[in-house]
Amino acid sequence: MQNNNPHLTDSQRLDWLRLYRSENVGPVTFFRLLERFGSAGRALEALPELAKRGGGKKPISLYSKAAAEREMAGLDKIGAKLLCACEPGFPKALASLETAPLITYRGNGHLLPRSAIALVGARNASVAGKRMAHSLAADLGKAGLLVVSGMARGIDTAAHAGALPFGTAAVLAGGVDVIYPPENGDLYARIIAEGVAISEMPPASQPQAMHFPRRNRLISGMSLGVLVVEAASKSGSLITARMALEQGREIFAVPGSPMDPRCQGPNSLIKQGAVLTETADDVLAVLNDMLRRPLSEPKGGSFNGPVPVLPDESELAAARRNIAESLSPVPVTVDEIIRQCQLSPAVVSMALLELELAGRLERHSGNKVSLLP
Repeated sequence: MQNNNPHLTDSQRLDWLRLYRSENVGPVTFFRLLERFGSAGRALEALPELAKRGGGKKPISLYSKAAAEREMAGLDKIGAKLLCACEPGFPKALASLETAPLITYRGNGHLLPRSAIALVGARNASVAGKRMAHSLAADLGKAGLLVVSGMARGIDTAAHAGALPFGTAAVLAGGVDVIYPPENGDLYARIIAEGVAISEMPPASQPQAMHFPRRNRLISGMSLGVLVVEAASKSGSLITARMALEQGREIFAVPGSPMDPRCQGPNSLIKQGAVLTETADDVLAVLNDMLRRPLSEPKGGSFNGPVPVLPDESELAAARRNIAESLSPVPVTVDEIIRQCQLSPAVVSMALLELELAGRLERHSGNKVSLLP
């Protein structure tokens, strides 16, 4: 569905926030609910019954209106704003994916719609690696790209510093007002003044280990490609690169000495087909073609449209057991469930929604799902 009016009212924006913060509602589920019910408000009303039908052992916990209002007040207090995927100014590349229904940001929001490149790498980066990241970021920024990174030590810090005069976005694992690592306080202040900081977490949230993969998917999701400068073979930067591949993004890597463990990641990516990158021109040669092609229609959907026709309850009742029995702890694609159960996509989608809201289903990349123990 397309947006007839892309401007949310304050009440509708509050509904988006409440729906996304409610128990068991991830990004994919959020957009499925929006498609099914036409608005976040109607979806919120339907959540308790959907979770009950999915076999939930306890009532689903909804994010209260009071809690959402407190969060909005907290954002206003620190000069931050909430931006939903259907609204003007939301990063276009991110809006084309079922990756993030909403973000919060501090700083210069006008930078967010710009075409972006992610630049990530090792925290314990070499002097040469940091110099390379700084130079690449500056050149890519001069070319008009928004340079996105995670404000971590090492390569991320160098990338932000190089791109600051031209435009940079820091995607944070904690709240948009939480500086991590603490020694990057001065850099954070400069990013707020000259660039933009982004998060999908409530303000004041401290970063936890589980938050970093979510942050990484935002870094890759809002970018046309991911450039890796120094990364160990099992690093967060390679996780970001893998997510970028799943999102259909380009992968770039700076080669390095095989004697340096920090170069194993980029060298391996190049062997697997990443673009060998020595200068910004290597990146621009690939991205210039992409910049001429429009991204797919955003997933934001209509936030106040008519209620779509839902599957018949008798049809759903007969299908629920069949679908649940076809699932196991081993992830399978939704298409495979549709084929094996001989059911319509609408019925399977609704049954999976119910299971997920009941806390019984886990979603994986590649449109795969599995049953939780």
